[in-house]
Amino acid sequence: MTGRRIVSIFLPYLAMERWQRHMARSGNAPPDDLPIVLAIDGQHGPVIHASNRAARQLGIHKGARVVDMRALCPTLQVEYADPAGDMRALDQLMLWARQWCPWSVVDGTDGLILDTTGSDHLFGGEVALLVAMEERFSQLGLTTQIALAPTWGAAWGLARFGPVRALCPADGVDTALAPLPVKALRLTEDSALLLHRLGLKTVADIAAVPRLSLTRRFARASLESNPLLRLDQALGQLAEPLASIEETPPLRALTRLSEPIEDPTTHVPELCADLCAQLKATEQGCRQLRLTIYRTDGEVSTVCAATSRPSRNATHLARLFDGKLERINPGFGFDLIVLEALGVEPLAAAQYGLDRKAGDDMALAHLVDRLTARFGIKAVTRPVRRESHVPERAQAWVGALTAHTDADVPVVAPDRPLRLLETPEEIRVLYAVPEGPPAQFIWRRQTLQVARYAGPERIAPEWWQDKPGTRLRDYFKVEDQTGRRLWLYREGLHDDGRGGIPRWFLHGMFA
Repeated sequence: MTGRRIVSIFLPYLAMERWQRHMARSGNAPPDDLPIVLAIDGQHGPVIHASNRAARQLGIHKGARVVDMRALCPTLQVEYADPAGDMRALDQLMLWARQWCPWSVVDGTDGLILDTTGSDHLFGGEVALLVAMEERFSQLGLTTQIALAPTWGAAWGLARFGPVRALCPADGVDTALAPLPVKALRLTEDSALLLHRLGLKTVADIAAVPRLSLTRRFARASLESNPLLRLDQALGQLAEPLASIEETPPLRALTRLSEPIEDPTTHVPELCADLCAQLKATEQGCRQLRLTIYRTDGEVSTVCAATSRPSRNATHLARLFDGKLERINPGFGFDLIVLEALGVEPLAAAQYGLDRKAGDDMALAHLVDRLTARFGIKAVTRPVRRESHVPERAQAWVGALTAHTDADVPVVAPDRPLRLLETPEEIRVLYAVPEGPPAQFIWRRQTLQVARYAGPERIAPEWWQDKPGTRLRDYFKVEDQTGRRLWLYREGLHDDGRGGIPRWFLHGMFA
């Protein structure tokens, strides 16, 4: 047995606790006694990926079909899980956990492995180290089951099937693992089921069987399906190295000054040029910049800038700091300036045309960046398209620096007017054509006559978000006596059972 000390941190409720924390931050935290599950798509419909305590107390478990669990609990609230987001959070936790040791890796989808060999004395011993880990994760709102053992396999099994906080001595691995179920050896479900059918239910049962018998049965099995190889790993008889992933070093440029200065503005272009050269070498661009200025008396000032699209244009990035550095109190002067690239994304080189000019479509993006830097991130917005047949829901306004998503992709829609009124204005109909638009109506104290029209285009309510009783709309394109083209709609039908007589509204104007 080697002198290694491995910590396994099991996060059994990571997905649900992340969702609960998000809801609490948004002010929409559900009551604790409401059964809630997170679902993912399964082969025969949605299946449960995670559940809260109220749901678990009712017997609702991971892997069950949502339709079956709803029959068990009609009040069950179902939300969609975010496995990709959970993995990103786990990757961040893996790097965050290096406050206790220099080596850590992600273990599956719900755990971390840390090599704490030689690190425990920095925290007052192994028991104090485990307590500190448990407390720090608890402060993040995460439940943990932690085990420390000489091997990865032993720590993994004890964290999931042992006590909440397990500490295994170097010479006690076989004793600690003996009463645990065979699943504690990190076996596949099929292998664990086969061992159960053979009457081997615990690790002690496997250790008591002659190796030759199991070797014959599992000779062609993979590592995850071979109980003997997994047992050897857990007991330290088969090496299992920990290949720690190095954190991607941040891209930064810095200037150390021999004499303190009071105005760092003159050094910004040089720092941006240095940083953009690093970005170009890696074919990347950044969407955020952080300029950190260190004063000689120990005070630190930070100024941030952001872009609407990835960029490595040094001149443009330097201009984003115009007028921002003047508000910094210089104190006794600055002696160190650091510029970091954040939000780094791939950015290919620009393609040149036959005229030797790059196809530059960044002019608008640069303008948006400069306006945002000057007036604030909330002052500049842009429209995005949304999937909705209801015209006023087909677009929304978001911050100009908000990253583009799939929801921003234009939606194929019928011809719409260039100008939509923010709120449709009700018109007074003087005479209406049966099943057609009004022949004459009053809008904004003007009496208009319809010379010609096209339509109707019927838009039904969106039942998944409209209130019960919402009436359908029939839209008409009309042209008045002066040639002005308008977009009208009739809300409701006669005798539709959803209100009185239909109402008419003007919603937009064509060019």
